[in-house]
Amino acid sequence: MNIELARQQMIEQQVHTWDVFDERVLNVMGEVRRELFTPADWRETAFADAPIPLPHGQWMLPPKLHGRILQALDLKPDELALEVGTGSGYLAACLGKLSAGVRSMELYPDLAAAASERLFEAAINNVAVETSDAMQLQEESAYDAIAVTGSLPLYDERFQRALKLGGRLFVVVGAGPAMEAWKITRIGEREWQREGLFETLIAPLVNAPQPSAFVF
Repeated sequence: MNIELARQQMIEQQVHTWDVFDERVLNVMGEVRRELFTPADWRETAFADAPIPLPHGQWMLPPKLHGRILQALDLKPDELALEVGTGSGYLAACLGKLSAGVRSMELYPDLAAAASERLFEAAINNVAVETSDAMQLQEESAYDAIAVTGSLPLYDERFQRALKLGGRLFVVVGAGPAMEAWKITRIGEREWQREGLFETLIAPLVNAPQPSAFVF
């Protein structure tokens, strides 16, 4: 496989055609070696338009979805980002390239360790990966941008509260077969603006609140 040709085709045929027009995002996705962050058994499909399985029933999101997340967050070089769900570490690497620093939270220690190794190999030195449960997050007004990489069957306001004024949150809300991706911007001390971006389907965040079961 011609890696660089496959990477360029991924950007042009998947990411760009899914309404990702931000040149900074396209350039970063061209720089970060997606194949490095893909499990060895799936490396041949690193640039495919499909999720890639990870341990513990987790998934590496498709390239076009990574592109939409990065575009929605609109990171600046002096901003601080939080990633909820490190997974393979690929999105964290892209976030790191676009920002001053990234805190990435991963529930599973082995995924966190593997992602840290890949980030080191990729020379991304401004991403701190930690093993922790994001559903215990209690911070307020701490981040300029937050990416939640698992869906929330029920919306949880803890993530929007962790935004600084002007901060942006990307999150997918709802249950299958149709979930909606939201961009939430903090516009005041107690005021947030929500924008629906597109429909998608991704696995729920582990330990996220679930709707009550319907009982007759």
